[in-house]
Amino acid sequence: MSDSTPPPTSPYAPVQPMSPSDEKLWSTLIHVGGILFGFIPALVGYLVLKDRGPFVQAHTRTALNFQITMAIAYVISLFLMLILIGYLTIIAVGILVLVFSIMGAVAANNGQAFKYPLTIEFIK
Repeated sequence: MSDSTPPPTSPYAPVQPMSPSDEKLWSTLIHVGGILFGFIPALVGYLVLKDRGPFVQAHTRTALNFQITMAIAYVISLFLMLILIGYLTIIAVGILVLVFSIMGAVAANNGQAFKYPLTIEFIK
């Protein structure tokens, strides 16, 4: 009993692009997720969604770079707490994350590109 069907050329299905509304939705959620969960939503979003469309790829990359930069700022603030200035810097970093993530989410929801200020570009 031989099967006459040829084997598939690739064992994996090709990645389907997202609709523009889905790209906007996921980009918005990734920016908002950074407020509560730090760099984790941006990292997962970048790894899972980067090949699904240019808009979501740009927003997840931008959010991931920003969240990594802010994670570094949090760690530096923890060390600076030894000389008391860290209490002020950790509050400032928290405010920056809140304000800039909301700005990124609004831009993504409106279908606009967004670039966070004060960001080191780790992923290009």
